[in-house]
Amino acid sequence: MTRPEFVSACQSAFFLNGMECTPEQAEALFDLTQRMLSVNQSMNLTAITEEIAIIFKHYVDSLMISAHIPPNTSVIDVGCGAGFPSLPLAIFRPDLRIVALDGTAKRIRYVEETASILGLENLTAISGRAEEYGIKAEFREQFDIVTARAVANLRVLCELCLPFAKVGGAMISMKSAQAEEELTEAKSCITQCGGKTRKLLPCDLKFSNDSSESRNLIIIDKKAATPKNFPRHFSKISKKPL
Repeated sequence: MTRPEFVSACQSAFFLNGMECTPEQAEALFDLTQRMLSVNQSMNLTAITEEIAIIFKHYVDSLMISAHIPPNTSVIDVGCGAGFPSLPLAIFRPDLRIVALDGTAKRIRYVEETASILGLENLTAISGRAEEYGIKAEFREQFDIVTARAVANLRVLCELCLPFAKVGGAMISMKSAQAEEELTEAKSCITQCGGKTRKLLPCDLKFSNDSSESRNLIIIDKKAATPKNFPRHFSKISKKPL
C-alpha cells in the first residue's frame, strides 16, 4: 500500500468498528507498520504481514481498550510482545503514561527504539518478568490501568497483573472467544489478588458488515491490596494456578 492508501484503509477500518482515526494517527500507524515489517525480516515480531490485516488485527484490535481507559492515567502493558497494545495506544492517547513490559529483551529494544523513532515520549519500555517487577516497590500497585493482550490464561494472568494495579484502578484483559469460560475459572484468583470483576464486554472485531471475529474485554476492578505473597514465582503460578 502507498501511504495515502494506507491512511484511507486505516480510517475506514476504525470507522467500521465505531472508532475515530485522524489522518495524523493513520500516518503514524503507517510509519509503525513500515518499521515493524522491516524489523520482522530479522526478528520474529508478527506472523501477520499483510498491511490490511495488520490494520485490523493489530491496530483496531489493540485500540478497543482505549474507550475504557480514563484520561491522564498511568498504564502498564504486561507481556507487550511487539508493542501491542502499547504502541498504538501511545499514538492515539498522548495523555497516557505507558510502560511496556516484556521478558524478551530483543522485543523490548525494538519497542523502545520504535517509540523513539515515532516520537512517542509517553511510552517507556522495560525488559523484565512480570512476577519479578510485580513485587518491586516502584511498580507494585502504582498503575491506574493494567493491560494484557494474548499473554496467558486468565487464572495465570490475574496473579501476574493485579499486583501492578492501584487500589481503585483496574485490569483490562483482551480475550477472544473463550473469555467467559476463563473468567469463571479465574474467580478465586481474582478475589485472592484483591480484584472484583466489573464486566465481560463482547466487542467483535469487524472486517466488513458481514464478517467479524469474536473479541472480549474482561475488566477487573482493584478493590483491595494484593496480599504480599502474590505474585508467586512463575513456576508455581503455572503449575498450580489460584
